[in-house]
Amino acid sequence: MFKKLFNFGKKKEENKEVEELVSEENLIEEDIKEVDLIEEVSKVNEKVDTEETEVIEETIKEDEEDVKDLEEEFIEEKIEIVNESKETKDEVKDESIEEIEVVEEVQEQPKEKKVNLFNRLKEGLTKAKKGITDRIDDVLKSYTKVDEELLEELEEILITADVGVNTTMNIIDSLRDKIKSKGITDPMDVRNELKIVVEELLGEENQKLDVTHSPTIILMVGVNGVGKTTTIGKLANRYKSEGKKVLLAAGDTFRAAAIEQLEVWANRSNVDIIKHQEGADPGAVIFDAVKAAKARKVDLLICDTAGRLHNKANLMNELGKVFKIVDREFPEAKKEVLLVVDATTGQNAVAQAKTFKEVADITGIVLTKLDGTAKGGVVLAVKSEVDVPVKLIGVGEKVEDLQDFDAKAFSDALFGN
Repeated sequence: MFKKLFNFGKKKEENKEVEELVSEENLIEEDIKEVDLIEEVSKVNEKVDTEETEVIEETIKEDEEDVKDLEEEFIEEKIEIVNESKETKDEVKDESIEEIEVVEEVQEQPKEKKVNLFNRLKEGLTKAKKGITDRIDDVLKSYTKVDEELLEELEEILITADVGVNTTMNIIDSLRDKIKSKGITDPMDVRNELKIVVEELLGEENQKLDVTHSPTIILMVGVNGVGKTTTIGKLANRYKSEGKKVLLAAGDTFRAAAIEQLEVWANRSNVDIIKHQEGADPGAVIFDAVKAAKARKVDLLICDTAGRLHNKANLMNELGKVFKIVDREFPEAKKEVLLVVDATTGQNAVAQAKTFKEVADITGIVLTKLDGTAKGGVVLAVKSEVDVPVKLIGVGEKVEDLQDFDAKAFSDALFGN
């Protein structure tokens, strides 16, 4: 019984060992399975890694190719830009060379006058031409023969053009003599004869303003509003540009802003000016100007004078005092006395010229604002009735529009030649 009991116990132990062995085997199998699983997973990972690596390598390769393409495109674009820039530079260089050649060519050419003075004269006398010669042409075209009626119509045109009655009668008488002596029968031929008479009246010899002597003093006289100060400014500009040393004297101390106006012209022309306060004695201004002209050794002294014309006595006193100072203090200077008259005032300009001639030794007349009147005959009237040469005429606002009077050029411009 005990044996059985012992055998049973032994068998139980053996069974237990067997169970433990079986359990260990199961564990081993599980471990083997885990190992196999791990190996499979590892293989899968290796495959995935390989595939990823291949993909990455392929991507890198593609990127490298793209980068290479981009680099090639960039290089090509850069080359194109460089070529275009080079072409542009070459074009600019060629254009610059052309511009330089043009400038050099212009510089090599002889300098021409900035303006054609005759054309400016023609433009300035446009109104006068319409008021005189165009009307004369209309009358001549309306006649088939030359008779006294034709001459009467020409006479009327000249009078209404401010030529003046006396001057007109002299012109018509001279024209009648030429018509008879030359046997003129065609009315259109009268036009040329009239032009010749006008040229003879104005005089063949032009007495231009001469400032070649150094020193020269110009005394400007005339009533207010005729353009006296502006004429002085234009003369200063002209002679300064010719290289002369110019000095201005603001002797019109009575007219409001006359000093300031002349000072503006002095600054514009870059010349010196002698001035006093408004209302000062004109003689004192001229005295100081003469002293300054001597000290500074100027070539030309241009003096503005009072433009009041209350009566002959006052005018005589004011101008007489100025002339006396000039004669006493500046005897070595050549003296010019220019009377400035406004052409638009017509016969009033003639009257002013006669009055000033009585009280001053006028050497020349300046006719301003000829461009603003259709009655340009005042030139003929002044020359004929005052017997003082017209030396300057103003045919516009510009500096070059103040011109030396040329009888031939004036006649040509007036009659359209």
